[in-house]
Amino acid sequence: MFDAVADRYDLTNDVLSMGQDRMWRRAVVRSVAAGPGDRVLDLAAGTGTSSQPFRQAGADVVACDFSLGMLRAGKRHDPSLWFVAGDALRLPFADATFDAVTISFGLRNVHDTEAALRELHRVTRPGGRVVVCEFSHPVWAPFRTVYVEYLMRALPPVARAVSSSPDAYVYLADSIRAWPDQAGLAVRMAAAGWTSIRWRNLTGGIVALHHAVR
Repeated sequence: MFDAVADRYDLTNDVLSMGQDRMWRRAVVRSVAAGPGDRVLDLAAGTGTSSQPFRQAGADVVACDFSLGMLRAGKRHDPSLWFVAGDALRLPFADATFDAVTISFGLRNVHDTEAALRELHRVTRPGGRVVVCEFSHPVWAPFRTVYVEYLMRALPPVARAVSSSPDAYVYLADSIRAWPDQAGLAVRMAAAGWTSIRWRNLTGGIVALHHAVR
């Protein structure tokens, strides 16, 4: 599915989020707080747009994704970035490899969330950190109703106008509706072994940023 949307993926996300995705990704970078010499895994990195700020901060970053189409598109755009094909349920890295691991808008698409969180835990060094950026549940009930209506009514026709594979975005809308709320994801992270779990709502809870320590 993601191979089919690779070439226009970043543009489509920018349009559908009305530019908010850029702010969300900046929040991820600040939360990860990677510095020179840090080893960072950016899982579900897609075309590598989310990985570039870590490299700019001096970190050694690996852009990892399951979709070869995404990786090819990213490599064409930025040949110097380190792209690796990998399955979130069986990451191709040794134990305790990374100082920080992060996944943005990808955990929702893995069929076994806790197994993926355990894999991220495995490849993180003791004392290392994880940052999960994912769609969540708006905290204000009236706004939540408007948001769900947007997802189910406005998102598909907008996706048809700007995406090469609009059906993929219909699936994404359904997956967002089915995803657990902020506290529910924290419970899953704890079950996978993560500690000191906290979260911060972005854009009224449309997106939540979960931070935890190995």
